[in-house]
Parts: sequence; C-alpha cells; structure tokens
Amino acid sequence: MEIKQNDTLVQNIPQRISRLKELAYNYWWTWHRPARELFKRLDHTAWITTRHNALRILQEVSPEYLAKMAKDPSFLRLYDSVMLELDHDLENGHLWYPHTHPDMMQHPIAYFSAEFGIHTSLPIYSGGLGVLAGDHTKEASDLGLPFTGVGFLYEQGYFHQKMDHNGWQEASYPFLEADKVATRPARCPEGVHCQITVPVGEREIHLRVWEVLVGRVSLYLMDANLEENAPWDRELTARLYGGNREMRIQQEILLGIGGVHIIRILDLAPQVWHLNEGHSAFMVLERLREYVSEGCTFAAAQERVRASTIFTTHTPVPAGQDTFSFHLMEKYFHNLWGQLKISHDEFMALGSHNGAFNMTALALRLAGQVNGVSELHGEVSRQMWSNLWPEKKVEETPIGHVTNGVHLSSWVGAAVNQVYRKYISPKWVERQSEARLWSRIEEVPDRELWEVHTHLKQKLLNTMRERARDARISNTSTPDYLLASGIFLNPDALVIGFARRFATYKRSSLLFRDIERLKKLIHHRYRPVQFIFAGKAHPADEPGKRLLQEIYNWARNPEMGGRIAFVEDYDMHIARYLVQGVDVWLNTPRKPMEASGTSGMKAALNGVLNLSVEDGWWAEAYNGRNGWSLDSDEHFSEEWQQDETDAGTLYRVLEEEVIPLYYQQDRDGVPRNWVRMMKESISTVVPMFSTRRMVQEYTEKYYLPAIQKSLASGK
Repeated sequence: MEIKQNDTLVQNIPQRISRLKELAYNYWWTWHRPARELFKRLDHTAWITTRHNALRILQEVSPEYLAKMAKDPSFLRLYDSVMLELDHDLENGHLWYPHTHPDMMQHPIAYFSAEFGIHTSLPIYSGGLGVLAGDHTKEASDLGLPFTGVGFLYEQGYFHQKMDHNGWQEASYPFLEADKVATRPARCPEGVHCQITVPVGEREIHLRVWEVLVGRVSLYLMDANLEENAPWDRELTARLYGGNREMRIQQEILLGIGGVHIIRILDLAPQVWHLNEGHSAFMVLERLREYVSEGCTFAAAQERVRASTIFTTHTPVPAGQDTFSFHLMEKYFHNLWGQLKISHDEFMALGSHNGAFNMTALALRLAGQVNGVSELHGEVSRQMWSNLWPEKKVEETPIGHVTNGVHLSSWVGAAVNQVYRKYISPKWVERQSEARLWSRIEEVPDRELWEVHTHLKQKLLNTMRERARDARISNTSTPDYLLASGIFLNPDALVIGFARRFATYKRSSLLFRDIERLKKLIHHRYRPVQFIFAGKAHPADEPGKRLLQEIYNWARNPEMGGRIAFVEDYDMHIARYLVQGVDVWLNTPRKPMEASGTSGMKAALNGVLNLSVEDGWWAEAYNGRNGWSLDSDEHFSEEWQQDETDAGTLYRVLEEEVIPLYYQQDRDGVPRNWVRMMKESISTVVPMFSTRRMVQEYTEKYYLPAIQKSLASGK
C-alpha cells in the first residue's frame, strides 16, 4: 500500500478554527486535556469509534457542523485557550532546559529507537520499550530539550491479537490507514521531500522519510515502501519485530546506518547520540566510518564516537538481545572493515560475545556512557557484562542506571486529574517533582478519592462490555468468548489486573498453580476476587503463546464463573482503562529478570495499589505501606522451587492482607485503610517515578557530560 501525504484528506475548515488541522498534526494534543476535549466536542461518537484519533475526527465531521462550531461561543473560548497553550508550550523561554542550560540549546540530542509508543493511532510500538520511548519524547518536549527521534514508519506495525476456539493466539497484520495518521513528508533544507539510499549487502534500499510532531520534538520515520525497491525489500519496514534473522539484520542496518543518513540529510548535527536498546547499534559503525573517511585513525574515531554516545540497555534476558552469526555479518559488512582500516578480526571483535555478534556488546563497547533502567537492573547489568572489562572489578563495570518513569499527563485519568488540581495544585503537572507537595494528598476526603476510583473502575468494566457487545454484533463472538470477556465482573468486588507481554519469566500463570485455592478466592460468598488479564505473546515465542493459551482457557472455563477475564488485543488504548480502573496491579516476574517495568507506575498514579515481586522499579518504590511485596528471603537452585514458593506467598498475601483490607469498609462503603494505602502510594510513587525526573536525570547525568566530552573530542 502506498503511503501518501494526507493533508488534502482533511476537509476545509472555517478560517476561525483553521488551526484545528495544525493541532491534529501534532500529537501534543494527546497529553493536554483541553485539547482532547476540543476534538471530543466536535464529534463525541467519532471520538469513541476512532479511539480518540483527532485527525480522523476532522476527516469525518461534516462541513456544516464545523461551520456551526466556528460560531459557537463556548467552543471558541475553549479553542482560543488551547491555541494559546499550544503556542506557549512550543516556545523555549519558559521551559526547564532552555532556562537552566541556555548555552546547550545549540547542541541537539538524537534518540534512536525501533519503536515509539506515542498514541494508539500511530501503531509503531509493541509494548513497554516503545511506550517508554514515547513518554521520553513527550517529556523532552515538555522540558524543552533540543531532541530528535529516529525510527520506522511501519506499514503494518505490530500484530493484532485474536484468540481462536482453542485459545491459541492468532496474529493479523492490517495495513496502516496512512491517510488517517498524522504524518507528513520530512523536508530537506532545500525544501524537497527527504529520501535516502542505504547500502544493504550488495544492493541499495531507498527510504522515504516522514515527520511526526510530538510537541516541540520531531520524529523522523523511515519507510521502504517505494517503487524503486524490489517487492521483498519493500517489506523491510512493514512489520515491527517480524521475519527471520536475516530480515532483522537488514532492518537494523536501515535503522542504525539509515538513521545516521537521515540526520545528515536533514543537517541536524546532534552532539549526543542516544541508543534506546541495541536495535540501532549499527549507528556507531556508520559514525566510525564517517570519522575514518575524514582522516581520523580508527582509535581516534572510537574516542569521538564514545564521547557522544549513550546506550540504554533494557533487558537482562538473553532473548531480548539481538545477535547475528559472523557469517551474516560478513555478508552485509564485508566492505566495512577495510573502510575502517582495521582487520576482519578486529571488526568482529567489536560485537563478539559468546560466539556471535551481539548488538548489546557492540553498543557497550562503543558507548561512552551506559545505563540500565532501574537500580537493581544496573547491578544485574554490571554482573552480566563485567567480562567486557576484565581489568575492572564487577562493581566498577561502567554501567550506571536511570530508573524509568512515566509521562504523567498521558496516563492520569480525567477524574484523578481533577482531584489533583483541586487538592494538590492547579499546576500539579508543572510541579510534579516537588515531593513535599504530594503530602497534600492527605487533604483529599477518603470518600471523594474512593468515589473517583470506583468511577474509573466502572469505566473500565463498561469498556470491556462494549467490546464484547461489538464482537457479538459483528458475529465474531462465541459463548466462550463472552464468558472470558469480563461481562460478568462485579464492580463492587475486588478486581486485580495483570497486563503485560506474555513471556515465561513474567510468570503470568503463577496464580494458577493451586486451582482449588484460587477457586476459593474467586467464589467466596462475601469477599470474591476477580482477575483481568491482557497481553500478547511474541508471534515467535511458542512458550509464551502456550502460557497465554493456558490463561485464556481458564478465563473461558465455566468453573471460574466469569471471574477471570481476558482482554484481547492489548494496546495503549485499553492500557489506559486498565491502569486507571483495576483495584490492584499484579506483577510476578522471576527476579531479577524484570529490568524496570512502568505499568505499575501508571497504576499508582491513578491510585491503584501494586502487588509485586520486588524487582525492577518496585524494589526502589516499595516501603511497606504503599502496596505489597511478594519477595521471600529464600534462595533456590531450581526455578520450579522459586515458583512454588512465590505462588504460596501470593495466595497468602491475597488471603491475609489484600482481600481483608479491601472488604473492610465502613457504613458508607469506603475502605478507609485501603484509601490510606492509596494515598501513601500516590505520595511516594508519583513524584519519583515520572519521566520528568527521568529525563532530567538523563540530562544531568548523561546528556550534559556527553556534550562536554563531545566538544572536547573535537566534534
């Protein structure tokens, strides 16, 4: 399918409200509530049916109604205030970075990522890595960093999920409705649509470049779907994480090397190059080649690249690290070591690790600054990769950490936002990092906070029922599907959510190790417990798909009585309802395999309590009063022993702590002690685990030092 410019597909808009088109083409609107309200008022039905896609609303609303709204005083007042806020936010002067580091504004930061989770309407993400990249980008805009993102515009993106009659995940790849996505051709300095050519082995791949605006930040996304490319080469940017190893190496050549070409053709001249995971690590090879071609020795080129390169590693799981055989590397890079003026063996040694060319190892060796994504993950990464620095003690391995955060404005529920504006501060978003400010959560009446929570819980259950109704109307549902869909969930009963990628180390089936004990929990006459599961398994992950099948089959098992639900096709849209609407967020990874995790942060932002293994971020956040821990002090030689013990701990904590606390309600139906824990969670988690803190930490700890080192190194 040809991706085409879609400006002309937005119908004519009256001059008085003509900037609606400008607003729809900047994803700034997705995290500014008045801007969202503006599109919602245009067509509430389309707002629901398009899953909050501003551009599609402008395309679908009638010219007559637009003309009417252009004369509506209430709408115009909102429109004018939104445009004033947009203009204010896109200026530099009032923002943190230009204000605190004005001399650094001329030194841009380039951020490479295989995926960006900006909004559901732009399906170029698969899960946590992409959503984090999207949140990072939004916060870079909010803080005023000179920041640019580089990635792919996938024609089919990540797969859509459907469970078949056997409970097996089916993957489908619908084509991107390109005319309904807020993308525009990227323009080169001379004004033409940017296009680059990247050598991939013995052939050349032509790439078109698109621009996506995210507040003040531009994302530049590559697209190989051009007539100049062979049909099989046009598929290289079709799917996220698709294909075999050979397709993957070709994609990563395009991302890393093609990304550098984009930076050059746009004349952006970044002083800092940030690799978000190892997928784009070939970028360092291209920059080495550039320096050597300019006359640098290879050693000098290495120092220059290291000085300006930051690498964030996201996983301690070997399967999460891309590796390629030396044969594949020779096939696609056989000309490069000569250009770098080094030997074949020296070239392969740049990424060599455990008998293969490892992209994480390449990035670790060529990045001057490296970080994990939580304190514990930093420790684990130092242990994992200490052999790359054999002359150093393990604790001296040069890998630090910046704990992840979430973009608060993107994930807070509307009702919770109103409470924060009323009791915390009308400008709580601007003041989010002031820890002492959050002590004001104690001023919120228990009843009011509980009513807000139950409102969001009802919205979640209503959304699940609407999805089931739509499936029934379209004749795609079965009685089994309806039983598993959550239509029988009781809004007054305790609801626990588990939503994440179905990988074996996340242990989604831990709850089901003792079915009889579980049945007693969910069928208790006076204190029933309900569970909602959601998530996808990677199409190539057979063990993950079997776990998913097990969960789904329990959800549709009549013995569970509809108290176990599974939400199909988990994405950012349904994630918002889940992190805002469940009572407890459950997380059961096999420690220390969870690098960070961010969904629990989003839940805590909305007053949802965490019940988690002390892994990743929760090892830093848990204080004994703001949720529950599933940790034990025992050490196990076998995984099954750990799983058995942790399952027992999970049942015990549910039976003795979580369930009694929830159902300990006063005559007004308010669980006062539960609400007290909600307030403790909000006050301790929100100011510390936001992208505001995260991006500021990246800036002070990595970006600014990298700029200084890069300038000192000569470029």
